[in-house]
Amino acid sequence: MTAAATSGVLVVAYTPRPDGRAALHRAVEEARLRGLRLVVINASRGDALVDPGFAPPEDVAEVRTWLESTGLTYELRQLPSGAEPADQVVDAAAELDAELIVIGMRRRSPVGKLLLGSTAQRVLLDAACAVLAVKP
Repeated sequence: MTAAATSGVLVVAYTPRPDGRAALHRAVEEARLRGLRLVVINASRGDALVDPGFAPPEDVAEVRTWLESTGLTYELRQLPSGAEPADQVVDAAAELDAELIVIGMRRRSPVGKLLLGSTAQRVLLDAACAVLAVKP
């Protein structure tokens, strides 16, 4: 964590992919604009070693270094809990009484959406606060 404490919280769902990086960069912009503390969630269903959405240690170190350079107050949580990533993001936002969630969106085929569901869609539908969806 770094910088002086702020009042509200912004939660961002981060993955080490272009959509996750876009969400993180936009979340930093929004946190600055709104004067919010940033909570970065990198979640996995529990299969962290093979889940491409779960950031490896070198990526986490790079993200921490970059977040330190922003001067924002932040927390980075890696959650290999077995729960769905969408639930983990929504639950963290509820726990922290977040003002905003930022998520990245990527293009998926209709069949991909049908078979795998959509984390972004679940966050959009289940979150109690505002959700900002960004594309890379």
